[in-house]
Amino acid sequence: FSQEFESWVAALEVANGLKPKLKSWFKEIRILEDGEVVWIYGKTHAHPQYIGPGTYNRLARRFMAETLALEAEAAGVDPAEFEEAENEEDASTRD
Repeated sequence: FSQEFESWVAALEVANGLKPKLKSWFKEIRILEDGEVVWIYGKTHAHPQYIGPGTYNRLARRFMAETLALEAEAAGVDPAEFEEAENEEDASTRD
């Protein structure tokens, strides 16, 4: 099975959905970025593995940016305005 995705969020959702279907100890679910493996899950791992230095942090930031963009799109506002509103809301809850 091989599929291409436009976003990290979409690839991760599909990969996580495939986890329960993984029955063989000899098969893995992999996400590649520019032809390089960045995420891998198999029966031999308790949790998904992020491959390469700084990969987890880079992909976490990308996940947050894509999620904010999707939420902004759903709300019908510019992503920059949506992020500013989120930051203002966070600041008001800290007071």
